[in-house]
Amino acid sequence: MITALTRGDVADFVDALFNVYVLIIIAYIVGSLFFAMGGRIPYSRWTRAVLDFLRDVSEPVLAPFRRIIPPLGPLDLSPIIAIILLRLVGGLIASLIRG
Repeated sequence: MITALTRGDVADFVDALFNVYVLIIIAYIVGSLFFAMGGRIPYSRWTRAVLDFLRDVSEPVLAPFRRIIPPLGPLDLSPIIAIILLRLVGGLIASLIRG
């Protein structure tokens, strides 16, 4: 039996997409910190593949914020600002879809 999607279902899907993107950015931050502190398995192809995937997915969103917000020494605030804006935009879009 085929059921029709309601606006609430579509809004929940859009909200879930934004949540997954936020989780990918958080995983990129944690992975980068872990590998920067020497937590790397030498010559491991799967760790390199995971970190490359996370970088390739999250850099298109983080790059514009890195151009605008200068780093404060070793602290990069662009992921924090990107996560806050993704949460706000995702919530706004989901609420507009719900009506």
